[in-house]
Amino acid sequence: MDSGKRITFPLMLCVGTAVFGSLQFGYNTGVINAPQKIIENFINNTWAERYQEPISDNTLKAIWSVAVAIFSVGGIFGSFSVGVFVNRFGRRNSMFMANILALVSSALMGFSKTASSFEMLIIGRFIVGYYSGLSTGFVPMYVGEVSPTALRGALGTLHQLGIVLGILIAQVFGLEAIMGNSELWPLLLGFIFIPSVIQCILLPFCPESPRFLLINKNEENKAKTVLKKLRGTSDVGADMQEMKEESRQMMREKKVTIAELFRSPLYRQPLMVAVVLQLSQQLSGINAVFYYSTSIFEKAGVAQPIYATIGAGVVNTAFTVVSLFVVERAGRRSLHLLGLLGMAGSALLMTIAMALLEQVKWMSYLSIVAIFAFVAFFEIGPGPIPWFIVAELFSQGPRPSAMAVAGLANWTANFIVGMGFQYLATACGAYVFVIFIVLLLFFFVFTYFKVPETKGRTFDQIASGFRQSGVPGGDKHEELNSLGADSQL
Repeated sequence: MDSGKRITFPLMLCVGTAVFGSLQFGYNTGVINAPQKIIENFINNTWAERYQEPISDNTLKAIWSVAVAIFSVGGIFGSFSVGVFVNRFGRRNSMFMANILALVSSALMGFSKTASSFEMLIIGRFIVGYYSGLSTGFVPMYVGEVSPTALRGALGTLHQLGIVLGILIAQVFGLEAIMGNSELWPLLLGFIFIPSVIQCILLPFCPESPRFLLINKNEENKAKTVLKKLRGTSDVGADMQEMKEESRQMMREKKVTIAELFRSPLYRQPLMVAVVLQLSQQLSGINAVFYYSTSIFEKAGVAQPIYATIGAGVVNTAFTVVSLFVVERAGRRSLHLLGLLGMAGSALLMTIAMALLEQVKWMSYLSIVAIFAFVAFFEIGPGPIPWFIVAELFSQGPRPSAMAVAGLANWTANFIVGMGFQYLATACGAYVFVIFIVLLLFFFVFTYFKVPETKGRTFDQIASGFRQSGVPGGDKHEELNSLGADSQL
């Protein structure tokens, strides 16, 4: 087998270990929904013990909203800190250090009931949000930099697979019979210490990113040794050449801060693409669908709506696996376009079904099909692709800053949807998804005209494509693909 497509044990160990960070992000995204009523009772009881009076509905709603939304606020801060960590400590060591945050958060949330303190729960949610914000930068960057060019897309999809598996595990563990009950909910929230400990045990066996070693630390021999181990071959000349080419390009580029990233015309287009791709993930309506799904399943007469929601989680996971296998064949751009269009079609079906729900009984089943299709199309394109394509759009100099800006865009959009959707749903009723249809069609048009195909191209060829073509669309992809990296510099 071609060494560029060989999956070795050291490579899978590195990718698998890194993806524990993605799993944590997914778990903490999904874990808070199932025990909502139980945690609200805990807040109510704690308040009554302290102040000898029951909590008002408005105060309870405010405390609960803060406990949920503070996760995204932590994520915003975390995503902006990515560059500081990875440039100073390296990719692997940054992941190792971040686990301290996860362990502190686990202790705060796990002992909040014992200490009768909902403040501990809120602080714990903020800290694990900060950890998750860091992970959404560290994991795609590390995975992208240890993977061979030919496997970068498929292995990059594992970050999203980790996220959806985390959400699914949280949904299952949140069942009342398991940990979603008044006795065990602190353990449900504090469970994150287990993946943290596992990752801390495995990380010392994973090498540092060869790109970081060669380009940031100038340790060529170390980088070569790591590459030989990862690729399972002594012939790593092509990988070394690609990184040296990138290093030479960087010397001409110099170090790029976030402020310079915004000011430089050279990065304007890739930065716009990176930000809009992140927005296309969060503003697609996926979180809104998960928010709405339980009530739709209830209307459809499903006896246990939570199991139907878990069913949506299973569809979510299954189609992430599908994406994993097709991303290197179909290409990132094509899958993203297919996913956006499929989601728009599913959202249209959902709107029709919800509008006619009262008049036509079987429309409730159409809405269930529409939800499952919506989730499936999300995982084909907008779910996995924005995370790793950002790492591919930038060379080593601006990459950490670009990852931080993209992460900030993702988390901010996540926060806006989380805080604003309930008000939108109240105002628009059954037609709330029309807003997402319009957004999805906008993202489709943007992707068609502005997003380049990155499949099978080196980091430097992609960056060079932006410099040469201005708008890397249509036939330009193939034209750039056929050019060697040297001829583009």
